[in-house]
Amino acid sequence: MYSQEIKELIKKAKARTADVRIGKNGLSENVINEIKRRLKEHKVVKVKIGIETSEDRREFALKVANLTGAKLIEVRGYTFILAKIDEPREDKNKGSL
Repeated sequence: MYSQEIKELIKKAKARTADVRIGKNGLSENVINEIKRRLKEHKVVKVKIGIETSEDRREFALKVANLTGAKLIEVRGYTFILAKIDEPREDKNKGSL
């Protein structure tokens, strides 16, 4: 399912504190950009929701995942983990002679 590298990164992310905290300003463009930057650099990001949201926490985490182009790995309480998983690219010339 996931590569061994991604599995190890997820395991390490579970053990550490949150990389990004969503505070009283909510889900701003700056927060989205910071999550994208960290995903590009580290491939796995742990995010903590520090505000009350009217949305379900899982729905909120899915919204963040969609906005950042990441995959939601886990939601626990007010913390969730996102991973940037590169999809295997199909060779355009595969199957042609």
